[in-house]
Amino acid sequence: MSAKAHVAGVGMIPFAKPGASAPYHAMGAEAARLALADAGIAYEDVAQAYAGYVYGDSTCGQRALYQVGATGIPIVNVNNNCSTGSTALFLARQAVESGLADCVLALGFEQMNPGALGAVFSDRDNVFAAFDEATDALVGQPGIPLALRYFGGAGLSHMEKHGTPLSSFAKIRAKASRHAAKNPKAVFRKEVSAEDVLADQVIWPGVMTRLMACPPTCGAAAAVLVSERFAQKRGLDRSVSIRAQAMTTDTPSTFEARDMMRVVGYDMARAAADQVYEAAGVGPEDLDVVELHDCFAHNELITYEALRLCSEGGAERFIDAGDNTYGGRTVTNPSGGLLSKGHPLGATGLAQCYELTRQLRGAAEATQVEGARLALQHNLGLGGACVTTLYERG
Repeated sequence: MSAKAHVAGVGMIPFAKPGASAPYHAMGAEAARLALADAGIAYEDVAQAYAGYVYGDSTCGQRALYQVGATGIPIVNVNNNCSTGSTALFLARQAVESGLADCVLALGFEQMNPGALGAVFSDRDNVFAAFDEATDALVGQPGIPLALRYFGGAGLSHMEKHGTPLSSFAKIRAKASRHAAKNPKAVFRKEVSAEDVLADQVIWPGVMTRLMACPPTCGAAAAVLVSERFAQKRGLDRSVSIRAQAMTTDTPSTFEARDMMRVVGYDMARAAADQVYEAAGVGPEDLDVVELHDCFAHNELITYEALRLCSEGGAERFIDAGDNTYGGRTVTNPSGGLLSKGHPLGATGLAQCYELTRQLRGAAEATQVEGARLALQHNLGLGGACVTTLYERG
């Protein structure tokens, strides 16, 4: 990587349940304004913008940002499933590090409907056809919505390989609730116990209860990335920068391994994390805090191992030792994660950026991880793409 990209400003609005939020363009504009204000600059200072969303027509990014300003800059609309927000961040970071732009805005927003995710265009081949075929062959259960079958199937694979009990997933959800109780921007702030999670509505007997799945959510978040020279010239905050970043997509192993963990991106996550560790010259043992993609408790568990936070098959011990929370080895999802904070698809990656930037600034208030210096972000989208970003306090 050539030049360093500093995270000069971040902004996030509180997430909300579908039907309880402002329209997407209002949410996006507000998040952008918050990030600009946090950076201490005007929209006129921004040279490029990348706007991410999944459910919306073309040029929704312009619709949101024109409320902030109409300056004629390039606005690129990004759609990469659940990794959309971090893909916008990836592109913004590339623009700054390459020297193409000194000040870039990454924005993510989503206005979602209640219920399970579904395809919008029914008159053409589904992009998930290969994933659906693999899931049908490996887990069956046609009566269960596909997203639940994908990630529940991955959790079931881990259970069968390593003897992981259902209670491990329940403990992850309970941990998420404890963290979210201290986060005023989380949608679900009620604390639940592992016993509460296990006693909740059964979605897949022996595999998943309702509380183990994240809710559909509306929201927006944004980040302003700047070059070193721009930050110095304008006297901007340079306390947090992106030390390394990687984006991966699927390889033949996704389907050839005949393993649901691989189908939902385990290998993408492992490859992206390894690339970041190598580029930064650090290891997972050096991380202080992680925001990872816990769309289901099952995905958080397998991601511990994909990111090498623990050994393969070691997730149950990692959880039981409290190594995934305050006082343990690596605090994961201090925000409450997608499980409690919510998962507005296009905004999620930038909401993770918001949380980790505040952690490294020492400004995370009740969720603060004391002394945090290195933070890892993991954002996954099926179809597929995975982005990992390593932030450092300078």
